Amino acid sequence: MIKTKKIVFKAIKALNKIQAPLTLLVLMLMISLNYQAEAKTFEKCDIEQERTATVRGKITDGEGSPLAGATIQIKGSTRGVIADVDGMYVFPDCPIGSTLVVAFLGMQTIEKVYNGESVLNFVMEPKQEELEEVEVVAFAKQKKESVLGAITTVKPAELKIPSSNLTTAFAGRVAGLISYQTTGEPGKDNASFFIRGITTFGAEAKKDPLILIDGIELGPDDLARLNPDDIASFSIMKDATATALYGARGANGVILVTTKEGKEGKVKVNARIENSFSSPTKKVEIADPVTYMRMQNEAIKTRDPLGLTLYSEEKIVMTERSLYPDIFPAIDWYETMFKDVTTNQRVNISLSGGGNVARYYVAANITKDNGNLKIDKRNNFNSNIKLMKYNFRSNVNINLTETTELIARLSSNFDEYTGPIDGGSGMYKKVMQANPVLFKPYYEPDERFSYAKHILFGNYGNAQYINPYAESLKGYRDQSKNSTLVTFELKQNMSEILEGLTARVMFNMNRYSEYNVTRQYNPFYYNIASYDLLKNSYKLQRLNPTEGTEYIDYVPGQRYINTSMYLEAAAEYNHLFNDIHSLNALLVYTMREEKSGIADNLQLSLPFRNIGLAGRLAYNYKSKYFTEFNFGYNGSERFYKNNRWGFFPSIGAAWMLSNEPFFESLTDIFPQFKLKATYGLVGNDAIGSSYDRFYYLSQVNMNANRSVNWGSQMNYNPGGVNIERYANNKIGWETAYKTDIGTEISTKFGLSATIDWFKEKRKNILLSRIIPSTMGIIPEVKANLGEAKGQGIDMEINYEKIINGDLWLTGRGTFTYATSEATKWEEPDYTKTPWLSKVGQPLNQTWGYIAERLFVDEREVLNSPTQFGKYSAGDIKYRDINNDGKISELDKVPIGFPTVPEINYGFGLSAGYKRMDISFFFQGSARQSFWIDLYNTTPFLDSDANDGRIGQNAVLKAYADSYWSESNRDLYALWPRLANYSIENNNQTSTWFMQDASFLRLKSVELGYTIPDKILKKMKMNNLRIYMSGTNLLCWSGFKLWDPEMAGNGLGYPLQRVINIGLNVGF
Repeated sequence: MIKTKKIVFKAIKALNKIQAPLTLLVLMLMISLNYQAEAKTFEKCDIEQERTATVRGKITDGEGSPLAGATIQIKGSTRGVIADVDGMYVFPDCPIGSTLVVAFLGMQTIEKVYNGESVLNFVMEPKQEELEEVEVVAFAKQKKESVLGAITTVKPAELKIPSSNLTTAFAGRVAGLISYQTTGEPGKDNASFFIRGITTFGAEAKKDPLILIDGIELGPDDLARLNPDDIASFSIMKDATATALYGARGANGVILVTTKEGKEGKVKVNARIENSFSSPTKKVEIADPVTYMRMQNEAIKTRDPLGLTLYSEEKIVMTERSLYPDIFPAIDWYETMFKDVTTNQRVNISLSGGGNVARYYVAANITKDNGNLKIDKRNNFNSNIKLMKYNFRSNVNINLTETTELIARLSSNFDEYTGPIDGGSGMYKKVMQANPVLFKPYYEPDERFSYAKHILFGNYGNAQYINPYAESLKGYRDQSKNSTLVTFELKQNMSEILEGLTARVMFNMNRYSEYNVTRQYNPFYYNIASYDLLKNSYKLQRLNPTEGTEYIDYVPGQRYINTSMYLEAAAEYNHLFNDIHSLNALLVYTMREEKSGIADNLQLSLPFRNIGLAGRLAYNYKSKYFTEFNFGYNGSERFYKNNRWGFFPSIGAAWMLSNEPFFESLTDIFPQFKLKATYGLVGNDAIGSSYDRFYYLSQVNMNANRSVNWGSQMNYNPGGVNIERYANNKIGWETAYKTDIGTEISTKFGLSATIDWFKEKRKNILLSRIIPSTMGIIPEVKANLGEAKGQGIDMEINYEKIINGDLWLTGRGTFTYATSEATKWEEPDYTKTPWLSKVGQPLNQTWGYIAERLFVDEREVLNSPTQFGKYSAGDIKYRDINNDGKISELDKVPIGFPTVPEINYGFGLSAGYKRMDISFFFQGSARQSFWIDLYNTTPFLDSDANDGRIGQNAVLKAYADSYWSESNRDLYALWPRLANYSIENNNQTSTWFMQDASFLRLKSVELGYTIPDKILKKMKMNNLRIYMSGTNLLCWSGFKLWDPEMAGNGLGYPLQRVINIGLNVGF
């Protein structure tokens, strides 16, 4: 009514300007219309008030899982409700006839007219763009169908194994990746891994792949400590098209990891708690102490019949009877030093969520890895290995505007390590060198030393023998590492300027520091001075009364401080023309600087810098024909200006046969069938030693550590001058020429496969030149003279099948075969002895002698070609390859397979029934040889003569069971004739101690159960899964002495078999 009065007032004022009749007519019409409008409004409000109802229901995805946080709104209004953790919603007073809009991130929006139903359930389907698989490529993302490069993507769930080291999960799971692990020591258990093998043999050249985490170049240690729960995608880039954009950094392939980001919705909390029980996969078996003594006596007598034996028959007999263990000790040092089982713990927690403006993902991870050394409570410190890792990550995405996004990433890692001074592997080595019968690990005090407050460690003679127990307990090493990364990335949608154009800038700062210190005391050593067998008592004597201490000393160790800065700017254009022509263009500029706070010399203290420009142009026609051009243009500080810049292009093409009309009849079987091929160049400037930083500059040491006498009396020594490197402006880029031909196939019945054949030619490999010493050139002269090639095949087969609503199956198999060969190598003229040439041989090939058998007797020794040093019957007989009557370097030939495996494979299956799930995975390796370390396994030899202690290698049980003796002249025994010293003839690299490292391992098994929703609802949880898993459970191999994956490091810290119990909770 108020509105009506205003209209009347305005109309009356108009009477002064127009004629009264017309005005009166207009006035009456306006009043009439206004009253009708108000009447309709009131009528409509009455109707709306009458036509409302309460609607409730559940919002799920296509698999029936609740979509917590889904929104239901009235179209054109801000009024709405949000689904709870079970996907349930209640919408009171919902207007009948209104349109409901149901939305959830990543799902297709649903619009439905509400007709008054009391229950209304919604099933949401993923958005079409989400259905189109997206794959992470260099500096960007592409639809999977348009990716031409050889890229293997691994689901993060497959990398979740009960280990705090991510690299140990790679073997067999990633097609194209050669991976193996040689130690299980906490903190040093990184696996070695190479993409498609090794195709460079340059001195100290970088052979491992580039590692990028969220676009930032990091190292193997950073990858190792990455928590699988934080990984969003994990990709391996293998060919030139995939890696060319990384230019100088991508020659050996790229591992690209992106971490999770927050998603719009209510806060989600996920936690994982695990407790593991670790034990060695295989223990090295050692001969018992009595056998040790008898064999050492035999070793002396068999080489010198007049020699004096070390152990009397009385000692041997009394030790064998075990009647007086204090006086006649028989020590199992493995049992004394190491526990059979140790425990480790891991806790991960993450929070994610956000709204339209900001989204966040915050995670923390704590792991505790313990070693398997026994401790003595009499010590006031723990010298066992204890490694604590603390990892924190925060990823925040902020929509500054509708077209501008800011991403802030923070990652901090802290490692706190305490352990034995020489490390876990060092303790295993000392155990192998400890004499088992000369003294006990420690003695109980006698009356004379009852006052002693320290441990009475055993020893012999002048206390110079190795006592592993004392070495373990005398002190510990304290090491701390930490790294912090801060990244800011700004993304701008520039469609207002040009549709499909985007730009981004990323800036990163990384700080790494490390230090270690040693704290220790000097042990007092004791031995038995006299004993009484009748009373079974003894009197002790202190062997080092003036050297031992009862206080702890401090020795500072090494310190490192490194800082790096990285800048990346990119512009990308994507557009689809006429629905048939798709174009993608990318241009990227990168700049990186790294500084070391503690450097060894002036050159290494200067900032390390590199810059690069890279680009990509990709086109496809009707998603049938694809082509792509990539390039990297990089500058390296290491080379002279004429070689400083490198241009590395690549090109690729693909044909999607399944999108062709003639293939239509086969799409019911093969929905996707793609052929692809790529070729390109990739550079590498990480060649040679880091000390040779600037090859175009000479390195001169003006204070060389050698005498140069001058003066009339020749007594003035100002110090020498050494030329350590000549300036060389010819050294330049090592370049890889890569070819890849592959196919991608998927089938309707759940089977898919990716198969790639690859070939690589590596040129300009840096080599040390062969220069006669008579020329007087002291330092090595290096040049880009080497060439090599590699080729092979890698394949990946996947199977996914949902049999019914309760049963599902997934399977995965990978196979990688990668070979290498030297094609150009500067070496002497081997025309007359071609078997010595490295050309045509694998890069990791070993040369050695062919061992025929052991010598039968002295007559055969005299009638055979001359060999090495002093040898006799029972020693190894070698083949005279060149028939010159003597065994020499000229008789070495390529023996065995390369020392890096040429074949890695794996296969596994996962299955689920209702809320139970089970999975297993096998991993295998083949075509790898290794040699038993004779220096560390030769019985009775002191294999570490420089440690200031007397060591005597233990006798492997395998040697004790099979060795040549005068009473058992086995010409093919594992160990030749015994000796109490090193026999030069038997220490040569030969086929005698060559072993095959092939194996098949049950890598992992997991069994899990997910708690039903009804129980979870009562507990106010989204998810609760209990599981048990294990790794390195079984192994099959022809080699039996130790775990074959450890190869020549078999006497080090063993690989671990892990049994794990875990709990995964979600809120």
